[in-house]
Amino acid sequence: MADPRPRQMPWLTPYLTVRNADKTLVFYQKALGFKTMGAMREKGKVQHASMSYKGKCVVMFAPEGAFGGTDKAPKTLKISAPEMFYLYVDDVDAAHQQAVKAGAKSLSKPADQFWGDRFAQVSDIDGYKWGFAKKLAKRPPKK
Repeated sequence: MADPRPRQMPWLTPYLTVRNADKTLVFYQKALGFKTMGAMREKGKVQHASMSYKGKCVVMFAPEGAFGGTDKAPKTLKISAPEMFYLYVDDVDAAHQQAVKAGAKSLSKPADQFWGDRFAQVSDIDGYKWGFAKKLAKRPPKK
């Protein structure tokens, strides 16, 4: 049987509702270093976008109200997103700094964690949480 997926698509991809897909597209480029794989426009505005990281699709999104939907972004709902996207990066400190500089809110500063990753967390412009991680050579000592 032929693979049913388009090229560069994993078997599972989060599909987010965002407040403004044009702004989110630019933010994800600047803050997270994502590359645009495709963006479909209607009446000059992005109605669907897919973005990649290190050559693989990692996220797709559409603005609130797209395709007749009623879904809202966490920021619009004034809630804390219950999920977090765990993104492995080459440099946690630089990724955290870049995201905050682009407009993300820092939720936790870079620090070595007991599970063996250097880790930091931010909230993006739509209220989704992103964790940046890099495996440590050695786990920190137990306290």
